[in-house]
Amino acid sequence: MSSRSSSSTWSREENKRFERALAVYDKDTADRWHNVAKAVRGKSVEDVKRHYDILLEDLRRIESDQIPLPIYKSSGASKVVSTDEEQRLLRYLKLQ
Repeated sequence: MSSRSSSSTWSREENKRFERALAVYDKDTADRWHNVAKAVRGKSVEDVKRHYDILLEDLRRIESDQIPLPIYKSSGASKVVSTDEEQRLLRYLKLQ
């Protein structure tokens, strides 16, 4: 995530639940943030809103080349995410 930190620490599993919840509860979902917080478990509505704002800022910075794309590790060896995979990830995370 961003170098800015939210008021709470997010585990890898919480981030995965957060991302899955964003895929399920889009911007048109009634009580979206309540549902996302419930799916993440242990985070308040304000926590998930703040985390989402940070995610959007990170995406803007990645797209404008202000920060490099993360390097992901696979089976102990690092690899750079391909352009197709990068675009898929950015589309997936841009659900608003």
